[in-house]
Amino acid sequence: MTAEEEPILTDLPTPGERLRIAVIGAGTIGCSWATLFLHRGHDVALWDPAPDAVERFHRFRERAAADLGQILPAAAESGRVSFPGDPAAACEGADLAQESAPERLDLKQALYARMEEGLPDGAVVASSTSGLRMSELQRGRRRPERFAVGHPFNPPHLIPLVEVVGGDATSPATLDRLVAFYANLGKRPIRLAKEVPGHLANRLQAALWREAVHAVASGLASVEDVDAAIAYGPGLRWAIMGPNLTLHLAGGEGGMEHFLEHLAEPMQAWWDDLGDPRLTPEVRHALVEGVEAETAGRSPAELARLRDARLLQLLALPPSGLP
Repeated sequence: MTAEEEPILTDLPTPGERLRIAVIGAGTIGCSWATLFLHRGHDVALWDPAPDAVERFHRFRERAAADLGQILPAAAESGRVSFPGDPAAACEGADLAQESAPERLDLKQALYARMEEGLPDGAVVASSTSGLRMSELQRGRRRPERFAVGHPFNPPHLIPLVEVVGGDATSPATLDRLVAFYANLGKRPIRLAKEVPGHLANRLQAALWREAVHAVASGLASVEDVDAAIAYGPGLRWAIMGPNLTLHLAGGEGGMEHFLEHLAEPMQAWWDDLGDPRLTPEVRHALVEGVEAETAGRSPAELARLRDARLLQLLALPPSGLP
């Protein structure tokens, strides 16, 4: 670091602090992030190369802002949004940049080079990447220690989870800053101890979906019945507590220790019998046909509205006090 360079921002944000945030990418994730930031009183500079990005954002915000207001208090004064003409301009004066560009290593690295032209030395950069390693993303950067993953779950303005993980060159101060920032937004950040492809939550999803695909491919059940098995069974419990606490309760008064004493061997036998399906053309066709039958002509937009309406009902419940 040269004498002219500022340190990474290490002052942790307070709930009332107004930040300038560059949102790079105005797809579903970027628009959702921007809507949340504005709702919580932060100023947003939103950039996307698509010619309809501004119109797309306003449409998204109009739909999402009302939902967001049902579960999260708005700041006394809403943030201001601007639409700079390039990523460097969007990053000028930013305290933090949230990048939500397509999931391509080369594209993101090229974008970071352009962002660095405008970023103050003290700014932090978070990537919404769903699976790329930050150690690869930050390679070649002028200040790699300020880059980290801040991976949300879709839609970010509603789902609380954010996974925070650094790369080889990420500083602890950057991770501290991001965890505190997301927590003050009303999110539930988790800080991962190391990098793996897909982070944590997507890997858990992938493990479950692998067996779901195997159930269809092996003829065990239809796509619709596989979905029902989760939505009307363990999924209801998982919305309240995770898989470990769920099985802790399955052990009764003896908790996890009792569960493992009695069911470790059967569980191991189930693991050993889990499938290892391949997404062949035939399996893909079966999944597409199964989903089409299950949705009965309802569009993805209709289903997303239904999902969000149910999410709002769930999120409106009083906090359980559980992790």
